Amino acid sequence: MKLQSISLSLLLLWGCTAPPVQPMATPVYANPAITADEFLGHIKYLSSDKLKGRRSGSPEDRIARDYIVKQFKAAGIDPLNPDGSYFQNYEFVQSLDLGPDNQLSFGGKTFTAGTDYTPLGFSSNESLTAEAVFVGYGFDIGDSLNWHDYDSVDVQGKWVVILRGGPDDNSAHTPFDNHMALRKKVLVARDHQAGGVIFISQPDDEDLIKLRYDQSFSGAGLPVIHVSNALATSLVSPTGKTVIELRDELNTTQAPISEPLGFSIEARIDLVKHMAPAANVVGIIPGNDPELKNQYVIIGAHFDHLGLGGPGSGSLKPDTVAVHNGADDNASGVAGVIEAGEYLSAHRDELKRSVILIAFDGEELGLLGSKYFTDEPLIDLKQVDLMINMDMIGRSVDHKLTIGGIGTSPDFETYMNEFNRAYQFQLGFSKEGYGPSDHASFYTKDIPVLFFFTGTHEDYHKPSDDWEKINAEDGQYVVSFAADVAQYYAATDDRVAFSEAGPKEESATSRRGFKVTFGVIPSYVSQTTGMALDGVKKGGPADKAGIQKGDVIIAIGGKDIKDIYDYMYRLGELKPGESVSVTVRRGTEEITLTIQL
Repeated sequence: MKLQSISLSLLLLWGCTAPPVQPMATPVYANPAITADEFLGHIKYLSSDKLKGRRSGSPEDRIARDYIVKQFKAAGIDPLNPDGSYFQNYEFVQSLDLGPDNQLSFGGKTFTAGTDYTPLGFSSNESLTAEAVFVGYGFDIGDSLNWHDYDSVDVQGKWVVILRGGPDDNSAHTPFDNHMALRKKVLVARDHQAGGVIFISQPDDEDLIKLRYDQSFSGAGLPVIHVSNALATSLVSPTGKTVIELRDELNTTQAPISEPLGFSIEARIDLVKHMAPAANVVGIIPGNDPELKNQYVIIGAHFDHLGLGGPGSGSLKPDTVAVHNGADDNASGVAGVIEAGEYLSAHRDELKRSVILIAFDGEELGLLGSKYFTDEPLIDLKQVDLMINMDMIGRSVDHKLTIGGIGTSPDFETYMNEFNRAYQFQLGFSKEGYGPSDHASFYTKDIPVLFFFTGTHEDYHKPSDDWEKINAEDGQYVVSFAADVAQYYAATDDRVAFSEAGPKEESATSRRGFKVTFGVIPSYVSQTTGMALDGVKKGGPADKAGIQKGDVIIAIGGKDIKDIYDYMYRLGELKPGESVSVTVRRGTEEITLTIQL
């Protein structure tokens, strides 16, 4: 499960990044009955040490896919892809490295990338030779804090040197909290037409920020560099003060001390993205009704996990490099898809609608696989009646089960209680359709969703999430419950009515306690410049202004938006009762609308 656009064409990449890995002998059950033994057997295989945590793009990721295909074939589940393949291939940015052409020099000295400085992962690849200006913390705050580091200096086209953090940055209650993020400071610099940004750290901070790629970031629109503490001392030396003295003065006066540094900096940024192949595994059990067979019930689960963990992997033990087996997260959900698929395939004569089985890749990297499926669907999404997602269904305690998405169709709660009469789970319900797993990608397309989940635990995203801790008997009942639901909706004549149930976002506003909201549904993995919208809340401010699903917000109040982070920071500057202009890109057209907050 994930606590936090992808290009096509990857067939030439298969096997190019690592030597072939020989798959293990894999059990094929194809028993139409859903059993605890088979449920656990799939989990044992997928979460074995030999699969090394099933990191997206890894050789073991491919082995996991092949295993799922073997189970689908044995159960008589057909491939959905028109080319006869069970794979829906895509590729993603797996890592980011320094290219061969990074340069930084000033004062007659040339410095080394990776040692003296590093570009940040959202830096643009470009060159800039320009004067340098120290701008303190890089703030431009217009509320009661009233701090404007750019007021007394001209930074147009120049390098701005910015101190990371802010006053009281170790306090959870600092009033500067919403202004200290690196992306926010780059946004402010860009608003003031700076040519590039150089961050310096306080001496007790890490010496160099590690180069990492975030799937949600787009380019900052200008070069961004972080320099070592030693190099920072040289940069600020023209002020006659040390970094500590500058920091202490800023913290004491809480007022700008910006000034030109009197020299030029020459730099070139060269970052290289490494693409990796991934693929969803997609099968179909065709329905029997001549008309209804072109409508669908989808059962899905993600099969990727965190690999060997380590920094930046999502591991909750980031300092431990070890196989993160992911037995519950989410070998359990994939085992559920396989078992439910075997059962439904054996009962295909009872199905009017077609049932699609999907094992998603890339969920841990940001719902990449489910997002790719809904953006590049192999069927008409308007004909999807229901999406059932199983993520972490193997660790039920006290026979408890949570079902999310109950509010996405009017009768779901009543029906789930009826289905539960056979299983007697202690049911918990969540109405919201959006959540930290793959069903979110379908909810944003106005598809009713149900999310089966047995709860988190102390082994979540740790190497200790092993198969020995699985509650296989309750897991069998969860899968049977989900299969019953799928079978019912695939056999009924009536379509499932969709209801909007909560925001279609992992709130870009509520997490920060913002005072206003546009009522839009951001795309967290879109690679377009701007903030792409997966949807717009009916009756919300954006809807009333005429903003539509599929629009890309490119400016708020005349200030540009490069990605969702820019959007959040712009939103944080707005207040209830204000009217603000919003420019969207709709196809090839740019439209400016007015939102009343």
